[in-house]
Amino acid sequence: MPVSYYDEVELEDMAYDEEKDLFHFPCPCGDRFEITRQQLKDAEDVARCPSCSLIIRVVFDPLDFEDDDDRDGTVVPHPSNTIAAAA
Repeated sequence: MPVSYYDEVELEDMAYDEEKDLFHFPCPCGDRFEITRQQLKDAEDVARCPSCSLIIRVVFDPLDFEDDDDRDGTVVPHPSNTIAAAA
Protein backbone atom coordinates (compact mmCIF):
# COMPACT_ATOMS: atom_id res chain seq x y z
CA MET A 1 0.00 0.00 0.00
CA PRO A 2 1.48 3.38 -0.98
CA VAL A 3 2.15 5.89 1.76
CA SER A 4 0.18 9.13 1.65
CA TYR A 5 2.32 12.12 2.61
CA TYR A 6 0.82 15.43 3.65
CA ASP A 7 3.64 17.17 1.75
CA GLU A 8 7.23 16.86 0.54
CA VAL A 9 9.62 19.34 2.15
CA GLU A 10 13.24 20.09 1.29
CA LEU A 11 15.57 19.67 4.27
CA GLU A 12 16.85 23.19 3.59
CA ASP A 13 13.35 24.52 4.32
CA MET A 14 13.28 22.91 7.76
CA ALA A 15 14.67 24.56 10.91
CA TYR A 16 17.39 22.83 12.92
CA ASP A 17 17.19 22.56 16.71
CA GLU A 18 20.78 22.10 17.89
CA GLU A 19 19.78 21.30 21.48
CA LYS A 20 17.50 18.42 20.43
CA ASP A 21 19.59 17.49 17.35
CA LEU A 22 16.57 17.41 15.05
CA PHE A 23 15.01 19.22 12.13
CA HIS A 24 11.43 20.47 12.32
CA PHE A 25 8.75 22.02 10.14
CA PRO A 26 5.36 23.52 11.12
CA CYS A 27 2.36 21.18 11.01
CA PRO A 28 -1.13 22.49 10.24
CA CYS A 29 -2.34 21.14 13.60
CA GLY A 30 -0.16 23.69 15.41
CA ASP A 31 2.64 21.32 16.43
CA ARG A 32 5.58 20.47 14.18
CA PHE A 33 6.91 17.62 12.08
CA GLU A 34 10.22 16.31 13.45
CA ILE A 35 13.04 14.14 12.14
CA THR A 36 16.32 13.52 13.95
CA ARG A 37 19.77 13.80 12.46
CA GLN A 38 20.26 10.08 13.19
CA GLN A 39 17.11 9.19 11.20
CA LEU A 40 18.46 11.16 8.25
CA LYS A 41 21.84 9.46 8.62
CA ASP A 42 19.99 6.12 8.48
CA ALA A 43 18.40 7.32 5.18
CA GLU A 44 14.92 7.66 6.72
CA ASP A 45 12.89 10.35 4.99
CA VAL A 46 9.65 10.50 6.97
CA ALA A 47 9.06 13.29 9.50
CA ARG A 48 6.13 12.75 11.86
CA CYS A 49 4.02 15.13 13.85
CA PRO A 50 3.76 13.95 17.48
CA SER A 51 0.29 15.50 17.87
CA CYS A 52 -1.57 14.21 14.81
CA SER A 53 -1.36 11.51 12.16
CA LEU A 54 0.19 13.64 9.40
CA ILE A 55 3.60 12.79 7.96
CA ILE A 56 5.81 14.53 5.44
CA ARG A 57 8.54 13.22 3.18
CA VAL A 58 11.85 15.01 3.70
CA VAL A 59 13.81 15.54 0.50
CA PHE A 60 17.56 15.47 1.18
CA ASP A 61 20.85 14.05 -0.04
CA PRO A 62 21.93 11.10 2.16
CA LEU A 63 25.54 11.84 1.20
CA ASP A 64 25.30 15.00 3.35
CA PHE A 65 25.21 12.73 6.42
CA GLU A 66 27.96 10.24 5.46
CA ASP A 67 30.63 12.05 7.47
CA ASP A 68 28.64 12.10 10.73
CA ASP A 69 30.55 9.05 12.02
CA ASP A 70 33.85 10.89 11.59
CA ARG A 71 32.79 13.66 13.94
CA ASP A 72 33.44 13.83 17.67
CA GLY A 73 29.73 14.21 18.36
CA THR A 74 29.71 17.84 17.33
CA VAL A 75 26.72 18.80 15.22
CA VAL A 76 27.47 21.13 12.34
CA PRO A 77 24.22 21.96 10.55
CA HIS A 78 24.01 24.20 7.54
CA PRO A 79 24.06 27.79 8.90
CA SER A 80 20.78 28.76 7.24
CA ASN A 81 18.96 26.01 9.20
CA THR A 82 20.21 26.97 12.65
CA ILE A 83 17.82 28.69 15.03
CA ALA A 84 19.42 31.93 16.11
CA ALA A 85 19.65 32.45 19.84
CA ALA A 86 18.93 35.90 21.23
CA ALA A 87 22.11 37.67 22.22
